[in-house]
Amino acid sequence: MLKRMFVAPDPGWLRLRSAARSVLGIGLAVTVCGYAEHSLVAAITGGLAALLALFTVTDATVGKQMVTTGLLPVVGFPVLAAAAVLHDHPVARGVAFAAVVGAGVYARRWGPRGHALGVFAFMTFFAAQFLHTVPDQLPQLYAAVALSLLASSTVRFGVWCYERRLPPVVLPAPPGGRGLARTTTRQAIQATAGSAFALVLGQLLSEQRWYWAVGATWWIFVNTASRGETLVRGFRRTLGTVVGIALGLIVAVPLHGAVVPTVALVAVSVFGIFYTAAVSYTWMMLAVTMMATLLYGLLGVLDADLLTLRLAETGVGALGAALAVLLVLPVTTHATTDAWIQRALRCVHHCTAEAAARLAGSATADPAPHVADLELLLGRVRLSLSPLVHPLSPLRARKARARQVLALLDDCAREVRGLASIAADPEASHDARLTAACQRVEAAVEALTTPRGAPDAAATTVAESHPPVAEPALVHLHGLERALAELAAPLRSTRRSPLVDA
Repeated sequence: MLKRMFVAPDPGWLRLRSAARSVLGIGLAVTVCGYAEHSLVAAITGGLAALLALFTVTDATVGKQMVTTGLLPVVGFPVLAAAAVLHDHPVARGVAFAAVVGAGVYARRWGPRGHALGVFAFMTFFAAQFLHTVPDQLPQLYAAVALSLLASSTVRFGVWCYERRLPPVVLPAPPGGRGLARTTTRQAIQATAGSAFALVLGQLLSEQRWYWAVGATWWIFVNTASRGETLVRGFRRTLGTVVGIALGLIVAVPLHGAVVPTVALVAVSVFGIFYTAAVSYTWMMLAVTMMATLLYGLLGVLDADLLTLRLAETGVGALGAALAVLLVLPVTTHATTDAWIQRALRCVHHCTAEAAARLAGSATADPAPHVADLELLLGRVRLSLSPLVHPLSPLRARKARARQVLALLDDCAREVRGLASIAADPEASHDARLTAACQRVEAAVEALTTPRGAPDAAATTVAESHPPVAEPALVHLHGLERALAELAAPLRSTRRSPLVDA
């Protein structure tokens, strides 16, 4: 876990920049709320709104991101009002919360905007439970949310809008369908069922903190597409919570809500959430748990018993998610995994072709967008294969194949990044052998991604021995050829015996 966290690639320092900008945006939002003389509850609500806007709004262009950010209050304010009005009506409140969960997951079918609005709606209801919101507080909370979104947007779209200088990155949507064949429809039903289970058991554990169980179920479903992914995510959420609670006992409890050190550690936790989210859900949950623990310290209700209860509620939520994905319209993983692998391989070819064209003198060729796409696609491949490569997986042969596939795809990504870096140098020389090498790469990818093709063709096409060359671009291309040749064997085996059962 540590190795993956600290050696994970960060092209363009995007994770670092995102984390730093988020701390600045959320810090400004909370500061504005302070100058407006809002209460601590309102400042926390505003800070959470800013965090969600910066974390969940991931549309392809800056313009679309601005529209989605502007729509957040449209869905958030009515949900906040409903949660406040139903505060003293447990049955109606539970039904409304389950409905928000189902609608929020179903909204993923409309892409990044639907996902962001669904998450914001859920977290608005969740925050109302966390802060015990009542109707009299609504005007100030609305003002705090509006000010915070304006402040964080000023940072994101004005002061530090690095996206304007970067190509838009859009991760292809998972396979669709109609009715119950659509993944988002099945997951909406699963999430609703799992949340209902978590809500009932959570109430039995605590009438005050039951919402933690529902929150655990919800976040386990976010960004997953199969039962295997969801089960692994549940395990990682629980692990991150356990470690975060242990750290909270050591760090947060002794502070007794002291403002200055607590606020400083909240900022560190926010940075950790954004910096780790793309590479480790466990680390992200550790940061989230630490932030929540510190906020409870500020509210004056933190003690060891509260942290123990949080762990128990998280376990209930994870159990609810696990039962839902196993028993309610389960979504299998093989087809999805194979599709992500093929998309990643095609992206490797696009990166190579653009880099070669750039080295050949094309002024319009640019591999950078494809390199960014490849990083996201590899993230999806890792997520799809995570159940198989998990340390607790008993399927040793499939685990070995899955690890080999991931390692070779990482090799491809490394060679592609090196090739793109060389292509970006205006003084890089062009070697006539680049064209032939790129054609071999194209043939290898075609053989690996054609369902009825002959995977052996990839090996015979690119497994030629190449003499040592001084041209850096050719070194990367030859490394890419070797990785593609070695991928033929595990992918051929996968087509005969799927890595993950269909």
